[in-house]
Amino acid sequence: MLLQKLLVGFQTLTFGNVVMFLIGAFLIYLAIKKEYEPMLLLPIGFGAILTNIPVVEGIPGIADPHHGVLGILFNATILTELLPAFIFIAVGAMIDFSPLLRMPSMLFFGAAAQFGIFFTLLAALLLGFPLKEAASIGIIGAADGPTSIFVASRFAQNLLGPISVAAYSYMALVPVIQPPVIRALTTKEERRIRMDYHEVKISKTVKILFPICITILAGIIAPISVTLVGLLMFGNLIRECGVLDRLSQTAQNELANLVTLLLGITIGSTMQAHAFLKVETMMIIGMGLVAFVFDTAGGVLFAKTLNLFVKEKYNPMVGAAGISAFPMSARVIQKMAQKEDPTNFILMQAVGANVAGQIGSIIAGSVVLALLS
Repeated sequence: MLLQKLLVGFQTLTFGNVVMFLIGAFLIYLAIKKEYEPMLLLPIGFGAILTNIPVVEGIPGIADPHHGVLGILFNATILTELLPAFIFIAVGAMIDFSPLLRMPSMLFFGAAAQFGIFFTLLAALLLGFPLKEAASIGIIGAADGPTSIFVASRFAQNLLGPISVAAYSYMALVPVIQPPVIRALTTKEERRIRMDYHEVKISKTVKILFPICITILAGIIAPISVTLVGLLMFGNLIRECGVLDRLSQTAQNELANLVTLLLGITIGSTMQAHAFLKVETMMIIGMGLVAFVFDTAGGVLFAKTLNLFVKEKYNPMVGAAGISAFPMSARVIQKMAQKEDPTNFILMQAVGANVAGQIGSIIAGSVVLALLS
């Protein structure tokens, strides 16, 4: 009898549980060995393992919505949008908008690089996903994990696990995904285009007014965007005001670390075998890749089109930095530029486009929420 009680877990273990153990272990491997978004992939991977440990009759599982620690945490923080919202405060405190303020034209690249969102949304609709689920899948193309989680928590809670895994995995794979797409769409001469950079001093007043004005403007145009844009800009205002250094550091470090820790392991708890091991999951992961490819292509092609009408040419690679994967994409672009010409420095322009992509992804997410809510 005692032995039977000890083995009851093995008796209820399913093949799906074992597969999810392997998937969780693979995510942990990517986080530790490859250093792909380790702060999120590791908690997500371990959360997937925890939630797939067999449930013994009479003992609630860790993801049980009423008695399990992660289930209660999911209901209290993800469904209520608390953790996704808090992460925007932390992100806002980390971002320096100065490169964008010095080169406002980079904002157009941040908008153009969101093309993948709407292309993927249409693709998901054609594959049979309901409109709101298709929109949630499309937001993967924002290359912005928190925005993907925020939209999915409203429109597709059943797909939160695969959408989150796809978003953060592809963000980590930006150095792998972007270069071949850029090379396929540009010539060597285009990749060697130099862009003049003029250092412009941005006053403290402008830095303070920017988040306030953006919040008011976005809030009036799309009131539903206030949670996304407003908290991002609140975090940035804390950073730039100059009198809240302790709060700024807390938002960038303690708040970001705590929210990331809880967010990752809680999302992992949604990856239960019966919900995750579906054809739809593989379709979502595949469409996530399509979204990133078309985001990159959209930015590059927009820059090439713009070059037909302007005297001072843009390096088309800067357009690819318009995705929200900050600052990874900007680094990739600078590395590619120096590979073509060691004396060519377009990092600041790429950072400006990358920062614009952060705003663009949130606005795109807000537009989707406003149109479909």
